[in-house]
Amino acid sequence: MRIVSLCPSLTELVFDLGRGADLVGRTKFCVHPADGVAGVERVGGTKNPKVERIIELQPDLVLMNEEENRREDAEALRAAGVVCHTSMPRTPEETAEMVRSIGAALEREREADRIAAAIEAGAARVREAAKGRPPVRYAYLIWRRPWMTVSDDTFIASLLALPGGVNVFGDAPERYPEITAAALAAAAPDRVFLSSEPFPFKEAHADELAEASGLPRSVFRFVDGELLSWHGSRTIAGIDYAERVLRG
Repeated sequence: MRIVSLCPSLTELVFDLGRGADLVGRTKFCVHPADGVAGVERVGGTKNPKVERIIELQPDLVLMNEEENRREDAEALRAAGVVCHTSMPRTPEETAEMVRSIGAALEREREADRIAAAIEAGAARVREAAKGRPPVRYAYLIWRRPWMTVSDDTFIASLLALPGGVNVFGDAPERYPEITAAALAAAAPDRVFLSSEPFPFKEAHADELAEASGLPRSVFRFVDGELLSWHGSRTIAGIDYAERVLRG
């Protein structure tokens, strides 16, 4: 089987399903596992894949994510006769379903079921442990200039909801709304999570936002964006990480 993956978390999943040796193309953002992807051809980025080159590679399957990748690229590949598997899980449960679906497509059902079952068990355990505990109100920032956060219609928010997180911008109509420092101050979150991706927040940015919002510097916490936004085999660790950062 010849596989191309155009989503970093799905590339990692391919290896964890035991199909890494069949991967013939990946994006420049597909960096895990480092030793595994090093020998795999890069076929552009998630938003600008080299469609013609992918077709030349004659893959049996191209893995895509509806948020990371563009519809027009999927349509171009399908028009060329390339089979594409697209997904967009927003919850741990949907992630488990996606893992099983990809596992079936890659003929790795047993391995996929093991990963999916671990996701489901982890989510149930963390959700149960949160019962009776006080909620933690948070904001999760992903970008600067403008400041941007996440709504509840995101995978990130669904993970942080498991241990009792309440997103102060959860009801925003956009999935990734722009906010101001004044709006952040008015929302008065207990925690402000500054993600490592897609914008790599640093100490200076936390200082800047604390000054602009008037919120105590102590509420700002740096978090691993890969663990909280990559859906797939990494979700197993992401569920435990969400509990640690919210309750820590």
